[in-house]
Amino acid sequence: MNWSLDKIKQHQHFDKSLNFIKLISIVGSTEVILKLIGFVSGILIVRMLPVQEYALYTLANTMLGTLVMFTDSGISNGVMALSGKVWKDPKKLGEVLATGLDLRKKFAFIALTVSTPIIIYLLLKNNASWLSAVLIFLSLIPAFYAALSDSLLEITPKLHQDISSLQKNQLRVGFGRLLLVILTIFIFPWTFVLILASGIPQIYGNSKLKIINKKFVDSHQKPDPVIRKEILKIVTRILPNIIFYALSGQIVIWILSVFGNSTDLASIGALGRFAALMAFFTTISGTLFLPRFSRLADDKEILLRYFSFFQLILFLAAGFIMLIVFLFPAQMLWLLGASYSSLSSELFLIMLSNCIGLIAAMSGNLIGSRGHFLNPIFVIALNLGTVILAYFIWDLTKLRGILYYSIFNQCFSLLVNYIFSFSVIIRAKK
Repeated sequence: MNWSLDKIKQHQHFDKSLNFIKLISIVGSTEVILKLIGFVSGILIVRMLPVQEYALYTLANTMLGTLVMFTDSGISNGVMALSGKVWKDPKKLGEVLATGLDLRKKFAFIALTVSTPIIIYLLLKNNASWLSAVLIFLSLIPAFYAALSDSLLEITPKLHQDISSLQKNQLRVGFGRLLLVILTIFIFPWTFVLILASGIPQIYGNSKLKIINKKFVDSHQKPDPVIRKEILKIVTRILPNIIFYALSGQIVIWILSVFGNSTDLASIGALGRFAALMAFFTTISGTLFLPRFSRLADDKEILLRYFSFFQLILFLAAGFIMLIVFLFPAQMLWLLGASYSSLSSELFLIMLSNCIGLIAAMSGNLIGSRGHFLNPIFVIALNLGTVILAYFIWDLTKLRGILYYSIFNQCFSLLVNYIFSFSVIIRAKK
């Protein structure tokens, strides 16, 4: 036995594997705490807000997420792809980061200008007063401002695998958000107050991220026109996809906000709280696997091995989540409160859709971290085709019909992402 252990320890990959396992355990344990904090905050909000107010909260958060996607428009993909090539050069990294941040500011102005009347209209359509609609919109601005630089500032520490600094910062932000929610929700159970409570801690967290970046990046660099051109090339290739996914990714919310009612909108928002189960795996993969995959040499065998290993982890994670949903639906719905206790079938459907979507999205992100993206015209045509087909099969104005469509669409996305990813890997050098 001792001889076998010694032989294992002497293996050339032993130290690297051991360090990676330690890193996963550290990231995993911290992510459990982070997601638990977020989950507790979410459940507290679901239980304390009236159904009508929670419908507005769901709509406001959906619009915030969509606005952030429009503002990014693939900039973070471009920054990740270019940073992965120069991650050891502080000056080059500084130029890439400065260029990405500058582009995001410009995109943010356009996105905010275009979306303002749409946000106000949808809030009014869902029975918000003019005063409430204006206050909710104003509260979105700090959260939106914080999201402008959040994901970009995390790229460099991820590439250098400075995970402990990132997670300490995330813990500060998470605890700050939970504290503000607890301090405000019992006195001011209003949507705009809770959105402010979410955005303010992230602004503080971003200031800490800038300090973390100084260890690896020359922060005095200015935006570079050549790098801007390279990032915009990637943005141009995937912007139609971003726009389409920003709308279709939350199609359940959009359809219900226009054609449905506040009760269904609140229900789908409450069930979405369990998406935190998937966010745990998304964060771990985004922190550990995507930067490493971005740094890999252009070698077919290496890329295929890493990609296949990543898929195995994703399927195990999705299977674990669905097992929990299947065994404990009543207990999960109890957490949401009596208003949502009859949604067991809807819970299963939305979690199945989310699990398939998790695998599809992370597979696309993995190959995208190396600068490869699907033709946007093809993606849009394919997704429009699934919408049209689903229209003749299910009633898309009903919650159940929308969830069936969502599963159907995610399956198509997964299949297409697999075909594209493997075709890219096969074309790589030996």
